[in-house]
Formats: sequence, C-alpha cells, structure tokens
Amino acid sequence: MPKGYCIAHLTVTDAASYPKYREAAGAAIAAYGGRFLVRAGQYELPEGGSHERHVILEFESFEQAKKFYHSPEYQAAVKLRQATSDSTFVIVEGAD
Repeated sequence: MPKGYCIAHLTVTDAASYPKYREAAGAAIAAYGGRFLVRAGQYELPEGGSHERHVILEFESFEQAKKFYHSPEYQAAVKLRQATSDSTFVIVEGAD
C-alpha cells in the first residue's frame, strides 16, 4: 500500500503567534503516526515562485494522511496556521 504525504508551503506572517500552530500541529501529527521528512531548512528555488518554508509529512497511507488533515485536532491547528501564515497544503498518495 502506498504511503501518504502532506506537503505544505508557508510564509509566516505572524512570527510571534506561529509557535502556537507548530505546537498544535505537532501533537496532531504524532497522534496520527506522521513523521517529518522535510521541516523548513535550507532550500534552493531554481524555477517559479515559492514560500519561505517547506514541510513534507509521511503517513502509513493516503487514507491516514487524510484522517490526520481532517481530524478535529489538526483542524484546530489549521485555524492557527491560516491566521499566522500564507500557505498551501496538499495531500498526495506516494508511488508504489
């Protein structure tokens, strides 16, 4: 069964409040068995436009990644993310 991935691109707009999102999201990620593959860090942008932070989470399956995103725990965190950053978020099924 292919793994599931959540990919987020963010530009923080409220650095003072953003840690509240990180804390809430971290608890939800752990509760649904996710793990960080990419968490901000150094990057290079050879083409196109971009945000300043990039995050890739891995879950045991596409279904588990969707359960995480739609969970009450993460939906509470989403409100914090949207209030403190400009972001995009995608859930992707991995290759077999």
